[in-house]
Amino acid sequence: MTPSILLGATGFGLIAVCYGFARFAFGLFLPAISADFALSPALAGIVSAGSFLGFCLAIAVAAWLTERVGPRFVAVTAGVAAAIGMTGIASAGSGAWLAASVILAGSSTGFASPALAAAVTSMLAPGSRDMTNTFINAGTSAGVALSGPVAALMGADWRLAYVGFAGAAILMVCATLKVLSGATASQVVKGPRLPSLTPDLKRLIAAASLSGAASTVVWSFGADLLEANLGWGSREVGMLWTVMGCVGVVGAGAGWLIARIGIRSVHLAFHLVLGAAVVAVGLDGASPVLVLIGGGLFGAAYLMLTGVYLVWGISALPERPATAVTLAFLALAVGQTLGATAFGFIVERMPADGAVLSFAALAAVAGVIRRQAE
Repeated sequence: MTPSILLGATGFGLIAVCYGFARFAFGLFLPAISADFALSPALAGIVSAGSFLGFCLAIAVAAWLTERVGPRFVAVTAGVAAAIGMTGIASAGSGAWLAASVILAGSSTGFASPALAAAVTSMLAPGSRDMTNTFINAGTSAGVALSGPVAALMGADWRLAYVGFAGAAILMVCATLKVLSGATASQVVKGPRLPSLTPDLKRLIAAASLSGAASTVVWSFGADLLEANLGWGSREVGMLWTVMGCVGVVGAGAGWLIARIGIRSVHLAFHLVLGAAVVAVGLDGASPVLVLIGGGLFGAAYLMLTGVYLVWGISALPERPATAVTLAFLALAVGQTLGATAFGFIVERMPADGAVLSFAALAAVAGVIRRQAE
């Protein structure tokens, strides 16, 4: 097996566990968790935002660690954080314990992305890096797709589901230890902790923040909205998550698509798709078929856009891939953290449809922010 395939497969699996299970699956189980802990919509939004907050806290130091101790240590840290955090969610006996565990589980994603981007740079030839990076990034779709059937089978037994998720994280820790042994600190370019923010990076940060905020309508509140709008339970919402994950695999082709039509075109087109998908999933009155179509479009758009931000960031800071991914994904997560919190408060004070439409509009605004140069 070639190094690019081996590294790609391992990174894909680690991302699937960290993003799909430790971070985004929480929204899928949120109705059952809220019922068990008697969480109000606003409080549920705050707890849900914890996964994005954990990401922000971790990614703020991940690039610095990666550039000094190497990708392997930081990637393994991601898997360990996911395993411990999800074990904590499974065993939570209070809202405070739950929130702390959600933050720790969410932090795994902040460690994983910069470390894997740096591993790709240090272990692979330049010609295969964009393709491998976007393939690894699409691991999120696999994790989301797998979490759907788990939710459908487990129903309200979300604690057992998280025990299984934690076990998968432990397996990926073992695989990461072996495969990333060739990515050492001596192979990583070191530099100051924060680079100067060029106009291109500022545009990237603005677009990613708005995109992240728009996405929280589905990631954090999709299950709650569908329960209110269509009376969907864990089985139906689990099916939606599976559709989102399966169609989201197209995000693996972000590098290929960017090479052919450019970042600007891909960025605009898929933000318009993202906004339409948010409306289809979140708006009251949508038919089940339209919701499923919207879910598929959302999965494709979100994974494609994260691939765009990954490639955009690395092209803006080619000598520091871990820091580049940190800036791009930190902006995305800050938008998600603020978006989840804001949406929870807004839906308590105005009709949910108004909140959904306003957040969908954020996706369109993000799409018109153009990269400075191709």
